[in-house]
Amino acid sequence: METRSDAPAGSDAWRAQPDAKAIGITRRIRRGTAPDPAVLVAEHVSKSFAGVTAVRDVDFDLRRGEVHALMGENGAGKSTLMKILAGVHTSYEGVIRVEGRLESFGGVRDAEAAGVAIIHQELNLVPELSVADNIFLGREPLIAGAFIDGRRMVRAAERLLRRLGASIDPRCRIAELRIGEQQLVEIAKALSLDTRILIMDEPTSALSSSECETLFKIVRQLAADGVAIVYTSHRIEEVLDLADRVTVLRDGRRVLTAPIGDLSRGAIISAMVGRDMAAHHRGTAAQDGAVVLSVRNLTLDTLTSRGWRRALHGVTFQLRQGEILGIGGLLGSGRSEILESIFGVARGWRGGEIAVEGRVVDIQSSADAYRLGVALVTEDRKERGLHLGESICDNVALPSVGAMSRFGLRAFARESALADGVVRRLSVRCAGIDQRVATLSGGNQQKIVIGKWLATEPRILLLDEPTRGIDVGAKQEIYRLIFELAEQGLGIVVVSSEMPELLLLSDRVLVMCEGHQTGLISRETATQEAVMRLAAPGMASASWDVLS
Repeated sequence: METRSDAPAGSDAWRAQPDAKAIGITRRIRRGTAPDPAVLVAEHVSKSFAGVTAVRDVDFDLRRGEVHALMGENGAGKSTLMKILAGVHTSYEGVIRVEGRLESFGGVRDAEAAGVAIIHQELNLVPELSVADNIFLGREPLIAGAFIDGRRMVRAAERLLRRLGASIDPRCRIAELRIGEQQLVEIAKALSLDTRILIMDEPTSALSSSECETLFKIVRQLAADGVAIVYTSHRIEEVLDLADRVTVLRDGRRVLTAPIGDLSRGAIISAMVGRDMAAHHRGTAAQDGAVVLSVRNLTLDTLTSRGWRRALHGVTFQLRQGEILGIGGLLGSGRSEILESIFGVARGWRGGEIAVEGRVVDIQSSADAYRLGVALVTEDRKERGLHLGESICDNVALPSVGAMSRFGLRAFARESALADGVVRRLSVRCAGIDQRVATLSGGNQQKIVIGKWLATEPRILLLDEPTRGIDVGAKQEIYRLIFELAEQGLGIVVVSSEMPELLLLSDRVLVMCEGHQTGLISRETATQEAVMRLAAPGMASASWDVLS
């Protein structure tokens, strides 16, 4: 299916965004009048990697003051096209014009000088530098042209972070922030540039719902101010809310460009995957399986730039064989710290008791967890989930190398067979198991992270944001896989920032707020309202016994 329309999106009259009153924005969407001029035009753009075509003969245009959503499955070519437009990839076929001028960017700096900035899905920050240092890296304000004006830089960073509604200290190190907070710093960094064209690659993939709403207000304000925005997201409801037009890529080709008002959710999905999607639902939930994981009075003290703080306060729960336990809560509530503490990789001092299959255990490292049949899929695949410079085969085999080796020698044939099985099972799009993981799309990288741990045949699977950065088709595959693993008897714990996903997957939902456990809700009574009520600040002081 291929449709293209030059008519602007929207209705016949004025259209107010859902939160227009709150931010004072009303965008006028005109039909039957001349559209705003294109500020960016790409014609016949193509790009290949290692013999694999990522983008093939794509045309794309972006108008002043519009939000143009770019969608497609993982590996469809979205990130590649955006990186070409932003000067990250400088070798390609085709033509790019910015405000009518033919451009051939030699790098990101050239693109920024032309008014084009990009917010990457994969974070591009220096962990040991402060938030302010990262925001203004290479553009630091100077005193007398020689010395960095640190105070001015911190004040400017504070203003940008306040604009995002983020309570982040610009003096703290990036390494001390969770992934969602780091994403907000990336957004602030992009906003600090005087941009006329802003490219946003999955900017909400690690944000909480309240942070997403703040970002949406900023996107609408920027568009109202005339900034042209390219926006990618796997969350279709997000696109339906924000976008004026949608372009869909499939297998590197453009298959659809149309005003958002002409499209339904189903039409977008069909264009992305080339087929209708069947919904997957949980079958009969586990009720009386044996307890495979018991956590009692789990506490965690972590060291920050301001001293020690308690990240977890007496968390207690049980996980049964074949059960999917969801953990909900706002960003920074302690969700990820629970999984990291169980897996033995949390930074700080841990207290409490953990038992695996009825036996109290002392898990001090990932190696200890592995020997006990516990696996963790981390939320940050780039930093903690993968060796990007190595092959698919090496990444998949890494946790299992010791078990497969003979007489201290690696069993390369067995490793290859293992990697082949993971690629087939999870439908990883790649040129072969020798392809470097860094050259895969974000979603296919996520599949490799999940696959390498499934290859260890764990009994307890801990999943931290398992579908972050994964398209709608791949999400359905992951959901089906999680349900199948539960039916096979695995105990599964899932942390997710996407409320519909959390409610779809979970047999029970444990809710966290500011490090405290504020509720444990059954699947039958779990609703978005119930979870958010327990996750809201202030609930941490309530009695868990009353709420559970």
